[in-house]
Amino acid sequence: MARNIVSREKDYSQWYLDVIKAAELADHSPVRGCMVIRPTGYAIWESVQAHFDQAFKRTGHVNAYFPLLIPNSFLEKEAEHVEGFAPECAMVTHAGGEKLEEPYAVRPTSETVIGHMYSKWIQSWRDLPILINQWCNVMRWEKRPRLFLRTSEFLWQEGHTAHATSEEAQEETLRMLEVYRQVMEDILALPVVPGEKTAGERFPGAVRTYSCEAMMSDKKALQAGTSHFLGQNFARAFDIRFQNKDGELEECWTTSWGVSTRLIGAIIMTHSDDDGLVLPPKVAPTKAVILPIGTDERLLDDILLPKAREFSNRLNEALGGPHTIVDTQFHMRPGDRFFHHLQKGVPLRLELGEKDMESGTVRAVRRDGGEKIDLPHDSVVQSVEKILDDIQASLYSKARAFRETNTSQAASYDELKSLLEEKGGFVEACFAGSPEDERRIKEETGGATPRCVPLTDMSVGKCVLTGREGRKTIFAKAY
Repeated sequence: MARNIVSREKDYSQWYLDVIKAAELADHSPVRGCMVIRPTGYAIWESVQAHFDQAFKRTGHVNAYFPLLIPNSFLEKEAEHVEGFAPECAMVTHAGGEKLEEPYAVRPTSETVIGHMYSKWIQSWRDLPILINQWCNVMRWEKRPRLFLRTSEFLWQEGHTAHATSEEAQEETLRMLEVYRQVMEDILALPVVPGEKTAGERFPGAVRTYSCEAMMSDKKALQAGTSHFLGQNFARAFDIRFQNKDGELEECWTTSWGVSTRLIGAIIMTHSDDDGLVLPPKVAPTKAVILPIGTDERLLDDILLPKAREFSNRLNEALGGPHTIVDTQFHMRPGDRFFHHLQKGVPLRLELGEKDMESGTVRAVRRDGGEKIDLPHDSVVQSVEKILDDIQASLYSKARAFRETNTSQAASYDELKSLLEEKGGFVEACFAGSPEDERRIKEETGGATPRCVPLTDMSVGKCVLTGREGRKTIFAKAY
């Protein structure tokens, strides 16, 4: 265990903050609840962003940008929406040395302003569907902030689409949920449960909300992303109408969906250990670091360093980008150089010393388990690619096995409460309760809520609370 990181078992919250500090991912800003994302943390976000952006564009979506400030009157047009976000809104009341006639909200989300613009852009069925995504920052005033997981300002994407029919909008809502699942599992090595939110957990103003729920290494749940079927609620509020093929006016059907920098917190809490950050290779900005090591300066400069750069160039060409670096921190001891990259989560370390050159090998050390492998020079590229693929698969398998081990089933309300208190993790139970029932469960279990109704399991049974027929639902304490 690293000296600068407290163990997870001793203090999980402090462990999380220590990993962020040791890996130089982020720091607290002078503004309470906000964070400064440092270069390493931002590089991870750029990688996450690139994978999602490519996936969105493959499904026909385009990017645009909408204003940071939203007229307060826009928020008030959709009553349930404004009620849901009012406590979190930051308002601008003065500008240019004068009091504004109308206050502006610093966007907590953009359904309202985008709805306003769609009402101007959509006239006919020929204008539909509109499939727009926005990468931006939003602000929701957090009372209990935590780096990446809950900050007053955070980075995210928000997709907003408009459709001619309910069926098309519902299909879009589930399509984007599946896009989220694929990227989270295939790229972030983050096993998730896609499902529908209960009424008490639904997005303000939505008809149906879906989410991807993940289990962190402390067995708490994290909502990794959401997709909302908004019905015609926002179309009605903002007069988003179109003339159909019969010449009649109809209100559009809309959706919205988003993921944020919270995913970096998910990566940290799913994969990292007591030594520091662990990153899945597909999302790691630096996938491998090459360290020439030697005491003879001439040998180091004339042979080891050029060979390391040769390997780096070959690997970058094979990996499709500047994904490997050569460590030249020769003022540091080898062990300190190793530790530096270990704490930053670099998936693979390649050591090239004098004996390695003599034997025609490179020593490869995996971050995920510390396994050491000697690779022949002539097969370094192929071997590294294979090892990175294995690390990616291993991290996903380990996280999925952890979730399965810590998922239980409850047949009664007493058993549900007992499992949540004594074992934690995910507890599956049939549920058909109201938002009031959900609040009762939260109060009586110390914070557990229904995370989602899994889409992959349509099981029904007697609700553990009401006795009515209900769907299998996952309960957990969550971030």
